[in-house]
Amino acid sequence: MSAASLVYGLHAVRAVLERRPGDVLRLAIAGARDDARMRGLRELAATRGIRVTQASADELDRETGGAAHQGVLAEVRPSAALDENGLLDLLVAASPPLLVLVLDGVSDPHNLGACLRTADAAGANAVVAPRDRAAGLSPVVRKVAAGAAETVPFAQVTNLARSLKDLKAAGLWIAGTAEDGEQDLYAADLTGSLAIVMGAEGGGLRRLTRESCDFCLRLPMRGAVASLNVSVAAGIVLFEARRQQSARLAKPQQVR
Repeated sequence: MSAASLVYGLHAVRAVLERRPGDVLRLAIAGARDDARMRGLRELAATRGIRVTQASADELDRETGGAAHQGVLAEVRPSAALDENGLLDLLVAASPPLLVLVLDGVSDPHNLGACLRTADAAGANAVVAPRDRAAGLSPVVRKVAAGAAETVPFAQVTNLARSLKDLKAAGLWIAGTAEDGEQDLYAADLTGSLAIVMGAEGGGLRRLTRESCDFCLRLPMRGAVASLNVSVAAGIVLFEARRQQSARLAKPQQVR
């Protein structure tokens, strides 16, 4: 059996209680906290039949390694990431146009957590990352994601280039992002089912990943800064893609 995962922070723990109450093995709340949000969390736990144990702030600090736990911690059965087959099954069952965020080796857990939160806000169908040399669903990722790690399907794949080919076969266009991308984000047609591929911190897209893309987008940078944090860039591209997809769905179809 896999070791239990720690989930901490108000938003992340609330998401687990709402969506996976049967996986909660232990819920600890700092006895000193008795504000409205914490009372709401206690009430939610009670409706889910989950017993709350009291802990001191020092105890929670030790368990989380001094992270910002906000006075609450849950020990849960770890949620498994999807594999290649699970990802394809998920996308086949979803209604188009699809939107998938692919992270090519993002290793910083804070960036992965922020990308999951951004993907949730944009209504992405899934987030995909390599299994090796990339961040996975750690407690830090869950905390930064503020509950999005429990709402957005996360897939870890063995071979990213092969998975991109599988996404193409499933009907998605593959759009990479790069400073020298051949298409301006706001001039590109992003109305169909789409996978947005973001490169790793500092290194950008790997050669084989870029060769697997149908085209590459560039953000129109107007200031002196040359690049953006991966989660910020992902948010800009995802929301533009969703805007175009929604506009196309809302447009009346001509009858010939």
